[in-house]
Amino acid sequence: MPSNFDSVKKYLKPQLHEFEKRFRESMRSQVPLLDTIMTYIVKRKGKQIRPMFVLLSADLFGEINEKTFRGASLVELLHTATLVHDDVVDEANYRRGFLSINALWKNKIAVLVGDYLLSKGLLLSLKNEEFDFLKILSHAVEQMSEGELLQLEKARKIDTSEDIYFEIIQKKTASLLSSSCTIGAASVIQDQEVLKKMAVFGEKIGLAFQIKDDLFDYGKHSVGKPLANDLKDKKLTLPLLYSLRVSSSSTKKEIIKIIKSGKSNKDFSRLIEIVNREGGIQYATNKMNQFREEGLEILNAIPQTKNTSYLESLVNFVVERKN
Repeated sequence: MPSNFDSVKKYLKPQLHEFEKRFRESMRSQVPLLDTIMTYIVKRKGKQIRPMFVLLSADLFGEINEKTFRGASLVELLHTATLVHDDVVDEANYRRGFLSINALWKNKIAVLVGDYLLSKGLLLSLKNEEFDFLKILSHAVEQMSEGELLQLEKARKIDTSEDIYFEIIQKKTASLLSSSCTIGAASVIQDQEVLKKMAVFGEKIGLAFQIKDDLFDYGKHSVGKPLANDLKDKKLTLPLLYSLRVSSSSTKKEIIKIIKSGKSNKDFSRLIEIVNREGGIQYATNKMNQFREEGLEILNAIPQTKNTSYLESLVNFVVERKN
């Protein structure tokens, strides 16, 4: 990992330790099977990028407090619920290099586990009467569900437009990062104009985050999923959409043929080669960097009590990470 991410983790070490304790506590169940699955999930934690955005957004305007930790737990509960459900939808057997919940306990249990995690998050807000958090996250749940359905409906059609692609990733991915930044700030301030700006900042970084994820499909870094996984699943991401738009009719026919009937690694290696040649990777990279810069411009224009260096480092990690 880049040193800038390590510096952020070091800066937030005590807060992340406290968050992890509270996150595990928020998942506890009296049902033995559920508690076993919760333990499995906690032990295979990810990078905790979203809770870090919550913590750093709070830190920007005041002191990280009890409400901040509850907000970080709420965001991570929702995020984990969506990952469990996504693996069912995508029929994925691995998550973060380990067997997924649906692979170990089958789809019925995985769906219920996702529902349980979502309910625990909502109850956490209700119990503490944090209706502002509930409003923000309920909107994110709506957006993420719509994005997933929109992707299932349209993203695999060859005539998918860039506008539809951006609508999908705004709903599926950017909405939760936007909520993370808003909730973090809302745990220490009530200025609605500032909260709106933090929401837009988070959305821009969320768009960059998803484009980076899409680019991994064309690269060689280990990201917990096989190379060309999205291509094999016929998901049309930004590098491919651009290549379809700018390529000659003969190249376009070759691309479409591989998308529709390609099966071997050789087919998809060829498709990656074409996308590279047509400038799809560079185009998507430029778009990703554009969203990063737009996000940082918004951040630096917001009056805050502390410098933005750690939050900027986390933003840079989002677009520079190797996994």
